[in-house]
Amino acid sequence: MFTGLVTDVGRLVEAETGNDGRRFRIATAYDPATIEIGASICCDGICLTAVERGGEAGNGWFDVFAAAETLRVTTAAEWQQGRRINLERSLKAGDELGGHIVSGHVDAVATIVETEDVGEQRRIDIEAPAEVMPFIAAKGSVALNGTSLTVNTVTDRQFSVHLIPHTLEVTNWDESAPGGRINLEVDPLARYAARLIETLNLPKAGQ
Repeated sequence: MFTGLVTDVGRLVEAETGNDGRRFRIATAYDPATIEIGASICCDGICLTAVERGGEAGNGWFDVFAAAETLRVTTAAEWQQGRRINLERSLKAGDELGGHIVSGHVDAVATIVETEDVGEQRRIDIEAPAEVMPFIAAKGSVALNGTSLTVNTVTDRQFSVHLIPHTLEVTNWDESAPGGRINLEVDPLARYAARLIETLNLPKAGQ
């Protein structure tokens, strides 16, 4: 479980493709001695398992493996050497929940339609698959490439978010550009609410 608050931006230094998936080596400022083998690390919004580690604090690395199904439903199949990756370690008991609950299970791959700098902020318009749009609401939360963001506006197939200077500084969102594909995870509370309405056969808004 994660919060969507990025704590490091790693860099992909190696990518090895096999028959059953891809193995990635990610350079990080995390102290590798604190990364347990088998630990979950959110990498651009994808919960992946650390399978190897090395180096030292400030100059370390860890390896993760993305199975074929993960490659099919996320952007991990497109990752190339040199890519900057948003990282977050899993929550520990007593940690502050500063963003929102993020599982690292990607619901869809969305596409950046337009970006616009508004003062020191950046507005990003995003198009998402129709099946996830019912779970995205203005003023609600969404995880994009592992970053907890607040939704500003919503239309039938698009929504927008605003990034403050701090977010642009501590994530890889400073590289955002039209056409970019991003991992999207809806707020699980929205999904649970929709499932409850479906199960109880309650009328939806507007009915």
